[in-house]
Amino acid sequence: MPEWKDLLREIEKVEEKYGSSLRSPASDREIMKLNHNIQEKLGSMTLPESYIEFLKNVNGLDFNGLVIYGVDKALLDKEVDEDIYGFIEANELWYENGWQKQYIFLGDSDTAWYCYDLTESLYVELDKPSGTLIQSFENFDSLLGDAFETVLL
Repeated sequence: MPEWKDLLREIEKVEEKYGSSLRSPASDREIMKLNHNIQEKLGSMTLPESYIEFLKNVNGLDFNGLVIYGVDKALLDKEVDEDIYGFIEANELWYENGWQKQYIFLGDSDTAWYCYDLTESLYVELDKPSGTLIQSFENFDSLLGDAFETVLL
């Protein structure tokens, strides 16, 4: 089991302590709609399997300044009464700067972007807003684990 799943349980415990909870998982149908809309709006892009696995555990995360994007609100099967930072909306926003189109943006924090670098085929943490590489990861699980550890400190 990826380390991030254990860390997600720690985040869930913190949320519960403050009377809150994690978001519900995204359904297979919602993930399918997300994939379809990505092709329409962002071009041929394949979501990493481990990111899809994250969505099947929790549809996005907003915890202690860290945001991991979820399925966009407009694509959900049922209405939710909370803000969701949607994957497509976020990438459309970041793609306003041409140089950023080499990345798939998976999340961000106050100081960093968490992305997949299409050119280098690596997961990266970039300084926000300069885009300077902070560190790279072999896979999404490692990137997510590192981001979770940072916000749990």
